[in-house]
Amino acid sequence: MSTYVVGVDSSTQSCKAVLVDAATGEVVEERRAAHPAGTEVDPTEWVAALRTVTEDLLPRASAVAVGGQQHGMVLLDENDDVIRPALLWNDTRSAPQAEELLEWLGGPAEAARRIGSVPVASYTATKVRWVRENEPRNAERIHRIALPHDYLTWTLNTSGDLWTDHGEASGTAYYDPESKQWLRDVVEWAAGHAVELPRLASPNQAVGQTSTGALIAPGTGDNAAAALGLGMGPGDVSMSIGTSGVVAVVSDVPSQDPTGSISGFADASGRYLPLATTLNGAQVFDKAADLLGVSHEELSDMALSVEPGAGGSVFVPYLAGERTPNLPEARGQFLDIGADFSRETMARAMIEGLACSMAESLRKVEQQTGTRAQRVLLIGGGAQSRAFQQILSGVIGGPVLLPETREFVALGAARQAAWALSGASEPPRWEAADTVEVTSDPTPWLLDRYVECRDRIYPETA
Repeated sequence: MSTYVVGVDSSTQSCKAVLVDAATGEVVEERRAAHPAGTEVDPTEWVAALRTVTEDLLPRASAVAVGGQQHGMVLLDENDDVIRPALLWNDTRSAPQAEELLEWLGGPAEAARRIGSVPVASYTATKVRWVRENEPRNAERIHRIALPHDYLTWTLNTSGDLWTDHGEASGTAYYDPESKQWLRDVVEWAAGHAVELPRLASPNQAVGQTSTGALIAPGTGDNAAAALGLGMGPGDVSMSIGTSGVVAVVSDVPSQDPTGSISGFADASGRYLPLATTLNGAQVFDKAADLLGVSHEELSDMALSVEPGAGGSVFVPYLAGERTPNLPEARGQFLDIGADFSRETMARAMIEGLACSMAESLRKVEQQTGTRAQRVLLIGGGAQSRAFQQILSGVIGGPVLLPETREFVALGAARQAAWALSGASEPPRWEAADTVEVTSDPTPWLLDRYVECRDRIYPETA
């Protein structure tokens, strides 16, 4: 008889679960439940969604792991009750606190040395500090701090212990990826007093069991889980287009980028996952389709009917502020619109803007890590856009690989669960997803023009 494991992806928008054959990686069943919208969410809503998607899967599984959106702040009091709604990764209200943390750490170079990254509003420590400064009574009640996946794993665990993994911990700004330890002084700076943090688990460690008897693996953040689900190796780059845009590469050495372009995170295998993240991903397609009153398929047709360059117009896609580069107050803008600007050129310009934003992130990852992308794997909901696929290939000057559609975060969590269940030193080898290659005529000049226009309105990025 087959042995099954469950992998969970608790993302910004929804909770997905897959029941997977532990030996082969074959997905047997899938479940999905929606999450509330917004950048501030009651974590109990995530728990309800988790229960909905796993209630009939867990009794059939021998192990489970949860992958979740990174950085979100879950505050628990001494009774383990949630103190206030969680602030999500894309809530930028703590941008001033990120600047405070940067100064407290001693500037960009010292921050990169200590926490692997230059802090921005996405990171958990800045959100905790925001609560301390704006909601002091809530701050005084903080007994434990968890991240979304930590909290969900804890609700499954009959032991009552709070655990996390190194990949998730590395996105808090109170963890040192090089020494792989919590930085207690940073979290005390943020909260105003000592607090309990999750226990740190090794990648294949079992951290408890569910009420159904399934072993619980530590879980991880969504980007690390996706890398595990894709089976990424050296030279592979994942480019995920979801709510955010993420460019990541697996590395054997930690990254310490003082420019702030690259986040020096850990992965879920004991290695590192330097990545660049933008706040703006598939929502650019949604906004373009909404403004033009067309479907996403029609939007692609419109964009591809226009020659590269969109008639000279450029769109800077910072609809929700931006993280790479760090411009939390920025907004989307059109530049150099000519008399021949049309609905079609608008469609082309908006998709080119997002492609250039992602290509710039790829360029920075390559420069900072000293690697050259051998394969670019395009995943996420936005990866289905035909126009984006072709335009991106042109901008980066090489092929883009489209893995067959899978829930890679949930699949990566399932792979981790199977790994912990096996007790082996390496994760199980599952058959890689089939890929389709997309190529276009090279148009790297689009990126150069985009950067020139962006730097014109945001000179601090030059």
